Amino acid sequence: MPSATAEKTWETCLTQISNQISKQSFRTWFAPIRLINLEENQETARLRLAVPNAFHTEWLESHYATVVRKTAAEVIGRQTNVAYEVAPDVAAEENQDEPAVLPLEPVRQNREYLPRAWPAAPAPSGRPAPPIAPIRNTSLKPEYTFDSFIEGHSNRFARGGAVAIAEDPKGTGYNPFTIYGDTGLGKTHLVQAIGNYALQKNRNLRVHYVSGEQFTSQFIHSIQENRVHCFSNFYRQIDLLIVDDVQFLGGKEKTQEEFFHIFNELHQRGKKIILCADRPPSAITGIQERLLSRFQWGLSADIQPPELETRIAILQHKAVKMGVSLRTEVLEFVAERIRANIRQLEGALNKLCAYVAHHRQDIDVNTAKGILRDLMEDCRVRLEIEDIQRCVAQFYGIEPDLLSAKTRKREAVTARHLAMYFCKELTSHSLKSIGNRFGGRDHSTVIHACRAVRDRMELEDAFRDDMAGARERLERYTPGRAVRQG
Repeated sequence: MPSATAEKTWETCLTQISNQISKQSFRTWFAPIRLINLEENQETARLRLAVPNAFHTEWLESHYATVVRKTAAEVIGRQTNVAYEVAPDVAAEENQDEPAVLPLEPVRQNREYLPRAWPAAPAPSGRPAPPIAPIRNTSLKPEYTFDSFIEGHSNRFARGGAVAIAEDPKGTGYNPFTIYGDTGLGKTHLVQAIGNYALQKNRNLRVHYVSGEQFTSQFIHSIQENRVHCFSNFYRQIDLLIVDDVQFLGGKEKTQEEFFHIFNELHQRGKKIILCADRPPSAITGIQERLLSRFQWGLSADIQPPELETRIAILQHKAVKMGVSLRTEVLEFVAERIRANIRQLEGALNKLCAYVAHHRQDIDVNTAKGILRDLMEDCRVRLEIEDIQRCVAQFYGIEPDLLSAKTRKREAVTARHLAMYFCKELTSHSLKSIGNRFGGRDHSTVIHACRAVRDRMELEDAFRDDMAGARERLERYTPGRAVRQG
């Protein structure tokens, strides 16, 4: 126990520090500190302070080291060394003052998103406000489960990592676990399935799902309400944090700073962090380097557009769930025409099911074509084999002719396999036709190339990143023009 004189000295230091920084910063970073001891001799002094966690130490030393040392030297009257020591009981005392409360769903007012209140202020009568419910997992959709997620080659690696984390959140080293891919491929379904499964096994687990946009909005609102410490306390007590659309944090420096420290705290305590993005972590722009490096600490898994068989399985599953029976050839027709987006696939199915329910009659392929005419026009394939060859070759920095040559150079073979894979996925050409356009190769070579691509997708992070980059270039490619750079 420090002496009364030491306590008084530290209180004087705190008073002077509070006059030099904002009220919010003081409450967040200095109010939780507890004096351990003050050691003095004729020339120097040593101030030992207890803080809640290592992150708190890092923040104080990087932002307030000069303020603390100068203030302590002025109050004590000699040069003072400051030492921080992590004491778990300090964190417990801090949490007693600020209970964990879920930032409930935003409501629409003058701002687009406004989270409901953080811990309530005392009632006007002076009596404590009614107790606030502990963390509730209201943001998770119960229908998003692993059972309802259709597995295929395009998502098998991502699903495998997700299941491993959900089954044993504390046992896997995948932290953070990042899932990335284009819009409408099932990323949100998969990350919410992690939360639902983990909760099913342990109802006391603190799971929270939030989008990057909601996180930013909640942080801004907590600043406006002078409750940043409550915001921070809430997120630091979560066992499994799921952040969707994390790319939305790009360019928002203050939000990133807060997220950086929350991330550090959770990671240091062995809590799980799940991230979801529309591109690989390395390709997210406007994110601080220190945060990007943490995004890449764990495991990254991409989700590619589903192959034909998976698209058919998705349609069959959804149709059964909706209680509608559709001919196999109709489902195959839809799956062949809509290739890149599961949401579009489900939209087409909903339209067909609505027609069947309204007209109470079976439909064939010709009827389906008429019902989905507008949708099919939007989803028609515009790329040709030559377009894909030029685009993939330029991505790898080689001449397109090498894709048809007999060379076995590794880079040429990789580019050829990937181009064949995209030709099968993005055009209506037969395997034989694709093989012919790659130097007269037969259909079995195309099958082997597609299998090789899928195998490498499951095993090699670097190849998955290459594939995502090549696909992005294809999406920006305009047939008949040169491939645009960047």
